[in-house]
Amino acid sequence: MSREFCRTVLGDISSSKMGLTYSHEHIVIDDCYVTSKHPEFLLNDTKKISKELINFYKAGGRTVVDTMPANAGRNILKSADISRKSEVHIIVPTGIHLEMYYPENHWRYSYTEDELTRLFIADIEEGIDQFDYSGPFVKRTRYKAGLIKLATDNGPFTKHQEKVFRAVVNAHLQTGAPILTHTNFGRKALEQAQLFKNLGAKLEHVVLSHVDRAKDIDYNRAVLDVGVRVEYDSAFRWKKEEPNYTFDLLENLLPQYANQITMGMDMAKNAYWKSYGGSPGMNYLIETIPGFLKSKGLEEYYEKIFFNNPRKLFSFFKL
Repeated sequence: MSREFCRTVLGDISSSKMGLTYSHEHIVIDDCYVTSKHPEFLLNDTKKISKELINFYKAGGRTVVDTMPANAGRNILKSADISRKSEVHIIVPTGIHLEMYYPENHWRYSYTEDELTRLFIADIEEGIDQFDYSGPFVKRTRYKAGLIKLATDNGPFTKHQEKVFRAVVNAHLQTGAPILTHTNFGRKALEQAQLFKNLGAKLEHVVLSHVDRAKDIDYNRAVLDVGVRVEYDSAFRWKKEEPNYTFDLLENLLPQYANQITMGMDMAKNAYWKSYGGSPGMNYLIETIPGFLKSKGLEEYYEKIFFNNPRKLFSFFKL
């Protein structure tokens, strides 16, 4: 094993083998609490998912970072099966998602900081539960988590969210696993970054997602100045009558922050998947970003966004 490695669902690989990487995806969202309320999030057909990823592989894609953490639709057996069929490396997370993804009496609220920390570490070092902590028994598989996720909403951080932050950073520092976060339309991204810095996280292995939804260049610059990485995934979401704010951010920030920006699709809704009959499909970034960068004289940054930055970000760091 190379000194620099990432942990995929099928095992550790040299980070140099990650290849073209999408840094925020939803590959499997199985039947769960949130899909019962939002069926548009259901992504559990392994044949359709594998078909999309096979096409991604044919287009040059090699690695996707899944972002569905513990007990929120994660199905580790399906993820492993899809990775085998498609040959695409899948990095699967542990951690905790937004509160809306869990019932009000969920164990996330009663577990202590130490208990959450130990759960995250077990997912990373021992293996993810076959039942994803949905039953009275835990049956760990050989498939391990390769990153830790947390999420915040629009308001000030609650005591519960601060507990999750501490548990995530604890597990991060004890295992060397990278951290990925959800921000609501980029809101609270700066507060997230500052809290991670205060907690002593390795900021070069921390990435905040959806920050392009904040639109503002100066705000994004302030987040990047803290030292974290950002992930942009809204290039296809902007309405035709409005600017493509993701492209504006890339044009203005890549020259100064070339080592801190990654991209993904975040196709959490099945209507975005071509294999489900939707659009634009997973290959959208491969098909559009090179042309955009070339039109702005920024083609030198393509390797950074999709190869170098994800490789460094999602590698486990030395303890």
